Amino acid sequence: MKSIFLDYNATTPIAPSVQEAMLPFMAEYFACPDGMYARSRAIDEALEDARGQVAHLLGATSDEIIFCASGTESCNLAIKGVVYPYLADRKPCHIIVSAVEHAAVAQTANHCQNMGCEVSVVPVDRHGIVSADSLAEMIRPDTSLVSIMLANDETGVIQPIDKLAKICQEHGTLLHSDACQAAGKIHVSPKQLGIDLLSISAHKFYGPKGAAALYVQEGTSLQPIIHGGGAEHSLRAGAENITAWVGMGKAANLVGRSIDDAAEKLTQLVRRFGHRLMESIPEPIVIHGSQVERIPNTLCVNFPNVSGQELLRRVPEICAATSCSDTVGGGNSSPVLAAMGVAETDKRGTVRLSVGWYTSEEEIDQAADLLIHAWESLRH
Repeated sequence: MKSIFLDYNATTPIAPSVQEAMLPFMAEYFACPDGMYARSRAIDEALEDARGQVAHLLGATSDEIIFCASGTESCNLAIKGVVYPYLADRKPCHIIVSAVEHAAVAQTANHCQNMGCEVSVVPVDRHGIVSADSLAEMIRPDTSLVSIMLANDETGVIQPIDKLAKICQEHGTLLHSDACQAAGKIHVSPKQLGIDLLSISAHKFYGPKGAAALYVQEGTSLQPIIHGGGAEHSLRAGAENITAWVGMGKAANLVGRSIDDAAEKLTQLVRRFGHRLMESIPEPIVIHGSQVERIPNTLCVNFPNVSGQELLRRVPEICAATSCSDTVGGGNSSPVLAAMGVAETDKRGTVRLSVGWYTSEEEIDQAADLLIHAWESLRH
């Protein structure tokens, strides 16, 4: 049996039309976009077209899009770009992050704390949701930034970011959101949501690795963290990765036109998967975040009384994860589930199954059968 890829939250394959769009910039159009000759001008136009496509996906303007090399870099630029001026001027600095952030935000916050910025962690409830009241209680006069992810990479839980944004606006505090798992799966409009800074990554929505972007709302002050030339509005020095960014633009265009149809398909696949597992496994199954809104492609499920790692070892045909590989701690020691108050027994058997454009019903049925049989073999 061929492998069944169920790890779309980790990465996605490059869509064929995205690959096709990138090819000319690997060969003929290799020049830098800032030259005075015709080939450079053509490349510069392609870069700005890509920027416009990413902006359109987010309901933003092209001037508000800064290309980066990764979602991690985008999150670093957003957080450090706000914090560093306070540290340089020796002014009081306080930031708030949620207890379920990706390492790109959590570790950046830790770095800022080591540099002298005070950091608070706002908790989540048992569903993985940040309370607006809890956030409001934590914001102080010296709070310069709040960073709350839009959708969790492990559970798929979507935060009520519009409500959290209102709290930040009332206190005059900037809000950054890591939307790497949300962009391309659900409609994301930072302007409508009230977000000042927002990070997305191309390889999460059928674009290439090495391409990401930071939305910076017009008028938001940000300091660069990579110094050199004046690329990307002087916020991100270095030679432009035209090939990857053109691919990101094409991918943004693709997912933007198909979000609703894709979401319906992915929701049906996840529902089918969950039903098959619950009908065939006689012991109670826990689906983390099932009581609240989630991105449509994610099923974070606990297989009772077994190890998730051992379960996946029994089914090498399935590409999946026991917990997000990028969370601090790794393995089954998931800080996301811990923050939700999930019992140790329920964390141990948790597997994240995430589907995508190229997942079929046949693969869902095959994967369900394989996991059910593996669970039975471990229980007996």
